[in-house]
Amino acid sequence: MKHVTESVVVGRNAVREALKGSRDINKILIQDTAQMEQLKEIMKLAKKERVVVQKVPKNKLEEHTKERHQGVIALLSAYDYTSLETLIEAFSGKRANFILLDGLEDPHNLGSILRTADATGFDAVIIPNRRSVQVTETVARTSTGAIEYVPVCRVTNVNQTIDKLKEAGFWTVGTNQHADMDYRGYPADVNTLLIIGSEGEGISKKTLEKCDFTVSIPMVGKITSLNASVSAALLMYEVYRKQNPVGE
Repeated sequence: MKHVTESVVVGRNAVREALKGSRDINKILIQDTAQMEQLKEIMKLAKKERVVVQKVPKNKLEEHTKERHQGVIALLSAYDYTSLETLIEAFSGKRANFILLDGLEDPHNLGSILRTADATGFDAVIIPNRRSVQVTETVARTSTGAIEYVPVCRVTNVNQTIDKLKEAGFWTVGTNQHADMDYRGYPADVNTLLIIGSEGEGISKKTLEKCDFTVSIPMVGKITSLNASVSAALLMYEVYRKQNPVGE
């Protein structure tokens, strides 16, 4: 299942990582007043990958994006989502960790989660194709290149996806502020599917019921909730900590 959501990557870091990755780049546009010394690595990579580079006025870049572009953007053929079947097949018989985002809406949160997924060795991010943020230029930019290394899988039905992953040997962990189990207490030495809910509503009731474990994150201050990407980072690093003991 392949879909198009965005065709522009914005900013030096994101463009550089797109050139290093496997994305199909049509061309790179560079602002004609940009300091070329700062874009030397991008130019070198573009030449190596035989990607066309054009120098254009600033307003030409701004036709493609409203984001802060640092004088460079890449025009892509499309973002290719990875299918769930491909993911399951690729990690059959192997240790794997996925994170599923149930209704996340903020592209900055998705970008940050992709960045942490790359840092912690998570193998994929799964999102629903409705009522959820999709891969956009803002996501790509916020991920600072992690989008090139962490597959994003888009699914039609979250609960059916959980069932399929359970059949494939994954244990599911969801967050709930009323859960009795501290997030530091759940077993993570298994194939793990972390589930993070939307910024406002959290994980939907039906999805929460499908979780093998529900965990809470202790909060001793006055604020009652954490940013979704922060919660995701804590849980991903807890999985990393348990699967990679210090000294091993």
